[in-house]
Order: sequence, then structure tokens, then C-alpha cells
Amino acid sequence: MRFRSIPIEEVDWAALDQYKDRTCSQRRPWLAYLSKIGAGMPVIAVLEDGGREIGCFTGMRKRIYGVNVLGSPMKGWNTAFMGLNLSPIVPRADALKALRRFAFFEQKCAYVELADVYQDTESARAAGYEVSASRGFVSDLALAENELFTRMTSACRRCIRKAEREGVTVEEAGPAGFAEEFHAQLSNVFAHQGLLPPYSKDRVQALVDCVYPSGNLLLLRARTAQGQSIATGIFHGFGKYSSFWGNGSIRDMLHLRPNQAIHWYAMRYWKARGVVCHDWGGGGEYKKAYGPAGLTYVIQYQTNIPGLAQLREPALRVFYRLRRLISKTH
Repeated sequence: MRFRSIPIEEVDWAALDQYKDRTCSQRRPWLAYLSKIGAGMPVIAVLEDGGREIGCFTGMRKRIYGVNVLGSPMKGWNTAFMGLNLSPIVPRADALKALRRFAFFEQKCAYVELADVYQDTESARAAGYEVSASRGFVSDLALAENELFTRMTSACRRCIRKAEREGVTVEEAGPAGFAEEFHAQLSNVFAHQGLLPPYSKDRVQALVDCVYPSGNLLLLRARTAQGQSIATGIFHGFGKYSSFWGNGSIRDMLHLRPNQAIHWYAMRYWKARGVVCHDWGGGGEYKKAYGPAGLTYVIQYQTNIPGLAQLREPALRVFYRLRRLISKTH
């Protein structure tokens, strides 16, 4: 069992999209977005066993502080699950071992990190990987619409009904001017906390430019009865999976509950397109109001440099502290 890399111009994207666990983040438009924001160069590899294709890997390769890194994804990319797509018969631990060999020997990387839909702590550790877990949420869109609504807290349901009574409408927005509008509203949210947004308007624009034409990106806008834009949201999806990317709003208009209306619209939108798993994009206590189940995000990583893996968590803590400090001082 081994991975074989494929030049980007030779990839049969339609064939790879047939994997049942395929996500938007593994498709070519999302890789174009990652390239545009400086995440590295795309790496596509198929997993073969006796000449038979049984899986694939999607990631980005970049040199960071003199170390070649293979990420799928990495922190700071604003990217949901990537990693592996596997046939059901493939033992995951064996695939992870093959990926480690591919990363270290063929790609000449000293560090590999991934998180995908079928993340599995036991298999990762059996394959010699370190793991880091965090909590998130996921909604089962296979449920009937009325059951999805009933699972929300009573307060959340009241908010959605209030938005409707107040004449708030949610529309599917086009790409023109959306990144600027979204980022301005996002900045409004963070300004009330004395912070700057965690990503720039240019990053939002790169996402819209690269992914919106594929049909995998949902841009939403909430308006008052008078037509004023008071909230925006970005969601992406493909196949069975959708994910919440971000939203902004005008804080002085939150009493009209536009954010709740946007999330409810997005859930129904993806459900109507066959999505069964809606990822809420990490933690956040407010997300519990929408009735999702708990989800453990398992990040798997491995290195061939002694001691490097142990530096990962301290380095991330320093990174987030510095980012918060910089935000407060600007």
C-alpha cells in the first residue's frame, strides 16, 4: 500500500469527487484559494494497493522556518476537513502509515498534519501519530426539517420567529462587493470586543473569487424590512458535508435576530441539496442553541525531527496569544 503523487494538471477531479467522504475543502477551487493565501502548493496523491486505487490524499506543501511541511489542513487556513478519502475496506491505520512514508520520503517533508471526516484517535496512535483534540458541533441534516427546528432551544426558535415577524429576509447574495460588505460587518462585531478580525478582507475576497464559481460557496445576506443589510454569512458544502465559515453583523441591529435567520436558512439550503452533515466550524457556546450534537475534532500529526511534535501545542498557544495582543493594540 503506497501513495503516488499526481501532477495537478493530470488530476482526474471528477473521479476523486466520487469518494463518498469527499468535502468542498478537497476540491480544486478550494486548493486554488489556499494557494492564493500563501498556504503552499497543492499535493494530490492516490493510494494504491497492488495497482488498485483504494483512496486518495489532498494537502498543501510549504516550507516553514526551513522545514518542509505537508498540511491537510493547518491552523490559520480557515479550512475544514481535508486529509484522506478512503474506500470502506481500507484499514485507516495502514493508510496513515503509508501517508507518513509518502510525506517523509517522497515529499521530503519533516512534518505532516491532517484532519478529515473519519478522524480516528485509535488508528492515528496505532500508526504512530500524535493527536490533538478539540470540541465542536455538527447537525444531522438527514433529520426532518421540523425535527431540526424542534431540537433548537426555545430561545433560538423564538429568535427565528422574531426575525420573520420583524420583516427580516435572507437572500442568497452574489459575489460582487460581498467580501467588503462581509468584512465590514465582521469588523463591527470584533470592534465591540476591542479586537481586529482574525482574517483580512483580501482573504475573504480570495475565497469568493476561487470557490463561488464552483457552486460550493453559499453567500447569505439578511436585510431589514426597509432593505438595510444587517448581517452576512458564508457557508460551503459538497456531497454529504457542509460547513459554517463565518458571519458578520451590525451589532446595533442584533435585536432583529438576523444571525439566527441566516443559520436556519443555511441549514435548510444544504439539506435540500442532499447534505447530511453540517459542521459548525469549531467551538462556541452560542452554537449549542441550534441543537447540534457534540463533535471531537482530532488533528493527527507526525514528524521525523526529534522533539518537533512536542513543540506544536506550545507554539500554537504563543501564536494565538500574540494574535490577540496584536488585535487589541490596533
